[in-house]
Amino acid sequence: MSSELNELRSRWNDVLDYVEKEDRVVWLAFFDARLASLEENILTLDFSDSQKFGAAHEYSQSRERHKEILITAISRVAHIDVKIAEL
Repeated sequence: MSSELNELRSRWNDVLDYVEKEDRVVWLAFFDARLASLEENILTLDFSDSQKFGAAHEYSQSRERHKEILITAISRVAHIDVKIAEL
């Protein structure tokens, strides 16, 4: 596991706090993500746990439109530039 991934995991709540201050809807779309991997600046998020809840918790279309807010939050809080992928 990369040190950058460990660092990001340790700061993830701070990242989410930043996102929530920017846009609560975007926070709702990403708050239940699990950080699966970070390789070659591609952060892969796993939403398989949230999918267990059914359609009421399905935010994949919203996440696609709002990834930039999360990317900005990661950059400002953890000082890591990433692209987002999903499992």
